[in-house]
Amino acid sequence: MPVLPLTLVAALALPLAAGAADPNPLQAERWKTRPVVVVVPEDDDPLLRKVRATLDEAAGREAFREREMALYTVVGGRGSRNGRPLAAGQTAAMLRALGLDARGPAAFVLVGKDGGVKMREGADVELQAVFDEIDRMPMRQRR
Repeated sequence: MPVLPLTLVAALALPLAAGAADPNPLQAERWKTRPVVVVVPEDDDPLLRKVRATLDEAAGREAFREREMALYTVVGGRGSRNGRPLAAGQTAAMLRALGLDARGPAAFVLVGKDGGVKMREGADVELQAVFDEIDRMPMRQRR
């Protein structure tokens, strides 16, 4: 019986593993990034426009990068991470874990590197306040 290279074995196993369970994608972020989850019912929601406007500015993008943040959005039930689509099961698992409804109201959730929810806000969130909150976190201060 031929022996397959480990990379080929891993590649063959991926579709089965990914289809077997759609885990909460926030679990993979633990100890790596600070996820921000923005859930809105429609693409033209003011909260989503505010976040996008911040990330359209160089200073906003740098603040996000510097604080090791990852942006998850759920728009009308469709999830993405930094603009890349999530599987429907992953989106559902993330919403379930955070106790959020894709139909609204608009929600902004900051998750720490430890996986705990650090901030829950609505459409009136101020992104500078989010950056300030992260800057007060012990892991951020140690850096």
